[in-house]
Amino acid sequence: MSSILSPKQRGTGNNEWYTPPRFIEAARRVMGCIDLDPASSDAANTIVDAERHYTKEEDGLTKKWYGRVWLNPPYARGLCASFIDKLESEWHRGDVVEAITLTHASTDTAWCQKLMHLARAICLIKGRICFIDPATMEVKEGSPLQGTLIAYLGDHPSWFRAVFKEYGITWVAR
Repeated sequence: MSSILSPKQRGTGNNEWYTPPRFIEAARRVMGCIDLDPASSDAANTIVDAERHYTKEEDGLTKKWYGRVWLNPPYARGLCASFIDKLESEWHRGDVVEAITLTHASTDTAWCQKLMHLARAICLIKGRICFIDPATMEVKEGSPLQGTLIAYLGDHPSWFRAVFKEYGITWVAR
């Protein structure tokens, strides 16, 4: 049986979506710094500027996570869920003290439900984000078909809300 969705509706299949600097700067204002980006590349880290980052080849899912984490996981089927599972594990272990994630607002998925339960604050971005093209390191022409959810885990949910409210609807989850 063939899919009733067009290729455009199914998404690009591209996992390289580098975060625009304004969201990294906002995350840094909330957390103070970024100790780890576990789903990154050398090029993406020129924007994120994490103290440590794991590349696809290093496989952040097999490494220890710690400190203040920025996470924009690969959106390929199954990978996003695996990164959220890893975040949950490292968070409950106490190794991650703060985290900000940028994901699709896939509120119907188990991984997104898990993330929203973990989060102390959430921002649903208004409009669509235009990400950075890894080939040119400039803003891509198009944007993803889905909306974006930014979630915060940590002890400063009100500060997260104050910083991210300019980007969309924010609320403190608990």
